[in-house]
Amino acid sequence: MIKLLFILLLGTMLFAEYSGCVFQNQDYVDVCNKAVGNGVTYEYANTFLLSEEKTEKFDEISFEYMQPKHLKTHKKNEKKANNVLVEFVPDMVKHLREYSEVYDYAEKKYGVNREIIAAILIKETKLGKIVPKHDAFSVFNTLVVRTKPDSPREKWLINMGKGNMVSIITHCYKKGVAPQECNLPSSYAGAIGIPQFMPNSFVYSEGYKTEFADLSKMEDAIVSASKFLNKKAGFLELIDWTKIPDIVDIESKWYEFEFENENASFVHEQNEKMGTTYECFTCAKSELDYLREYTKKIMRYNNSSNYAVGVMRLAYEAKKGLTNLPLERQASIP
Repeated sequence: MIKLLFILLLGTMLFAEYSGCVFQNQDYVDVCNKAVGNGVTYEYANTFLLSEEKTEKFDEISFEYMQPKHLKTHKKNEKKANNVLVEFVPDMVKHLREYSEVYDYAEKKYGVNREIIAAILIKETKLGKIVPKHDAFSVFNTLVVRTKPDSPREKWLINMGKGNMVSIITHCYKKGVAPQECNLPSSYAGAIGIPQFMPNSFVYSEGYKTEFADLSKMEDAIVSASKFLNKKAGFLELIDWTKIPDIVDIESKWYEFEFENENASFVHEQNEKMGTTYECFTCAKSELDYLREYTKKIMRYNNSSNYAVGVMRLAYEAKKGLTNLPLERQASIP
């Protein structure tokens, strides 16, 4: 039905004879041109961006949550979330056994530990149990329209929003979905599906024994998250957990370090894009090099130190649950 509507819409759009990207809003001009560069027709891109249903619909809740004061609160709450999610480790173990065939496939193909993927999925959507309440295009459109480019962060937000708008338009065009029917349920940040992919990460989505991925399906979420870490983060070999120091102790010490240092990072000394310098927890500690290497990879999925440390903690606990044996570990750091 949707494809039929799309065909009928294309038929009417042909009479519009769009041959360029002309909008009063320069950001829309940029989005349109980039979408066309991805193979989208001028007719489709213009119809999408001229649709009041798409571009006049704003997500005020999402925009408010994206402001710095809320992001600071979210960062603090991440610690509480990590502690709460440890209670779900038995659910993770059950999940890992239920989808063992899919994890066998993904682990062999992409070299990413199954327990790492399960930890990411539990943190993102509690293994698909969290229901999305926003629309991805509305999230990014609101961000682009309402944000003023007065700082490096705000300029970055605008460019990030525009890039994701382009990805959504391109995705829906290639899927044969009419602009008015292009609705992608998302988080307040615009992340989609069980693995919470941003639209500009759709390139990493992959179906499990299917031609196209559906990120609302667990099998496809597992394979796609594995591919993401492999291709974008260079996660090529399984973690040897015997090389990881006591992660519970490390997590506790990290939280103390972060509390004492305003600009703290678990793995980074500097953010070159933003020009920010950090107090690095693992830097210059050779005994933490292996942990730092893999935590840095997880931070390509989500750049929060607390998020990545939480993933490592949950993955370790799930690995113990799968083996039913305590893992030998290196000594804790002083």
